Amino acid sequence: MKLIDAIKSLKSVERYSDKKKPDWRKIIRAIDGARHAPSARGHFAMKFILVTDSSKIEKLKEATQQPFVSSAKYVVVAVTDDKQLVRSYSDRGVRYASQQGGAAIQNFLLALTEFGYVTKWIQYFYEDQVRDLFDIPDNLYIEGIFPIGIETKVPTHELKKPDLENIIYFDKWKNKKMKPITKIRANEP
Repeated sequence: MKLIDAIKSLKSVERYSDKKKPDWRKIIRAIDGARHAPSARGHFAMKFILVTDSSKIEKLKEATQQPFVSSAKYVVVAVTDDKQLVRSYSDRGVRYASQQGGAAIQNFLLALTEFGYVTKWIQYFYEDQVRDLFDIPDNLYIEGIFPIGIETKVPTHELKKPDLENIIYFDKWKNKKMKPITKIRANEP
């Protein structure tokens, strides 16, 4: 799959096949892809918990209040530890960790897409319940919960993506017109 095709085919899915189960090795390879995201000074702040225990997945369903979570055979919990970044960059380290988290999660999602798996990035949940379930320290950030499955044939509702012309400006804020660019010929200096 070409990268641009993976980017365009990313979607949030809440229905997973009960006939097929993802290969946990591919999920680990997707997590491996996450670690190749940019990081400030090589301080990688992300950690991932691969949840295989069905009773814990059931408790995640309760913590997220999203019934479809329990239909996933695997769930990944993404956590940011900004300690090293804060030590190096003070308050900016918190922001850098958050940016790195987004980039790492995008790599993870794209790798899942390449493997033919789907998920939904769950960002709303009862944080204390998730912390208690996995013994996550209070000073770490839970960036998201990702139930992973293979998409069913039942069509899913997709959210509309914004049109490009509504999100791009040229040379300054709110300028929607690009200056004409003169073509340069190959034989010109």
